Amino acid sequence: MYKICSQCVMDTSDKRISFNENMVCEYCQNFSDFILPTWNYGKNREKDLEKLISQIKQSGVNKEYDCILGLSGGLDSAYLAHIAVKELGLRPLFFHVDVGWNTQESVNNINLIVDKLGADLFTHVVDWSAMKSMQRAYFKSGLPDIDYPQDIAYTSALYMYARKFKVKYILNGGNFSTECCREPEDWGGYLGVDKWFVNSVFKKYGDGSIDGFPLVDILRYKILYKYIYNLTSVYPLNYISYTRDHAQKTLTNEYGCSTFKHKHHESVFTRFYEDFWLPKRFGYEKRRAHLSSLIMTKQISRNEALIQLKEPVLSSDNHKKDYLYISKKLGFSKEEFDKIFSDELNHYSNFKNKRNLILLGAKILRSVGLEKRLFR
Repeated sequence: MYKICSQCVMDTSDKRISFNENMVCEYCQNFSDFILPTWNYGKNREKDLEKLISQIKQSGVNKEYDCILGLSGGLDSAYLAHIAVKELGLRPLFFHVDVGWNTQESVNNINLIVDKLGADLFTHVVDWSAMKSMQRAYFKSGLPDIDYPQDIAYTSALYMYARKFKVKYILNGGNFSTECCREPEDWGGYLGVDKWFVNSVFKKYGDGSIDGFPLVDILRYKILYKYIYNLTSVYPLNYISYTRDHAQKTLTNEYGCSTFKHKHHESVFTRFYEDFWLPKRFGYEKRRAHLSSLIMTKQISRNEALIQLKEPVLSSDNHKKDYLYISKKLGFSKEEFDKIFSDELNHYSNFKNKRNLILLGAKILRSVGLEKRLFR
């Protein structure tokens, strides 16, 4: 029987979702019980932020940079760049990972921000043949998260270069304001960079080589990088009153940045995956989690979210163009791509993985208050 939360728009397309007697979902309950009490919309956290910024600046004494910031050209990372330099007085190295799918708008946004802030930008271009091989394998695997290779490349390269440039802090644009409702694991919200899982998928479905593809396992960056190299990922947007609309207005007015129709649309591939491939092939709408986050944090109403969900973000013509563009760039004929689209579905549990170890780590972090979002 179909059910939908009475407070947000998460529903039984997440097959493991649970509701209380008032039809309030576990994501809303988690927000009320674990996130809101300590986060409090970023209010009254000035002392915590001052302490964090002092530590970052101290770590950068006599160094060219005191931190590194991954800049995608999307809203969260762009606003964080603005805050970091103009309001917090930090000296970040802006770092961008080019995996071959940037929109022109995202490239323009990055250039506008870097130029106006007078900061340095380092761009790591992932070897296209390796990226292509990895993405082809995930398409052929029948797994829902075909965007996983991009996430792997971004995360792995960021940690690798933080180590290379000898900074101790990574500024992360992740935040509770727009991301307090985590996408379910089955929708593609896998828990981190799992090298066993990646290699297992590629061994069965891959062709070519993935030499040159950045791949740093989650246990490596959660243990070796953190406790041996003293590298820490921090989330400054959680210490301020951060909202989507205010951030968009600031970036438009001060930098001339473009806005996107929805979260993650700075990537051609991700917008196609989230707006077409995932809902049409698997029945999963990541927008539900994105919009639910905005509902929980009182940035939109539930009714507004329900109206938005009635139609895809992009038109069918946009979908067709992206479908043909992506299939061609990855070396699939239209017939091959059509067959992949209608083939049997698959699940990560059918591949070697260390999911249980990662989940245990997530639960430990929750138990000591270092992780607030819901993990199953």
